[in-house]
Amino acid sequence: MANMEETMMFKVGAEEPNEAALIIKEVCKSMREKGYNPINQLVGYLLSGDPAYVTSYNNARGMIRKLERDELLEELIQAYIKEEK
Repeated sequence: MANMEETMMFKVGAEEPNEAALIIKEVCKSMREKGYNPINQLVGYLLSGDPAYVTSYNNARGMIRKLERDELLEELIQAYIKEEK
């Protein structure tokens, strides 16, 4: 039995990026390559639901449509909160 006076340590491995995070990164990369501001374009897409805000270059539009908008918002908020810590 462990000594109750000692502090136990628990460490988990690095989290692997989920599908939403990977898609957002790839879509943003494609938008930058085509000269678009990914922030403006993603806001337009998230607010309107119109996929025309996302370039079709490198299948970015097809990739972003694999996810629901609420999934994208969740991922963006989680990433923001992690950065704030």
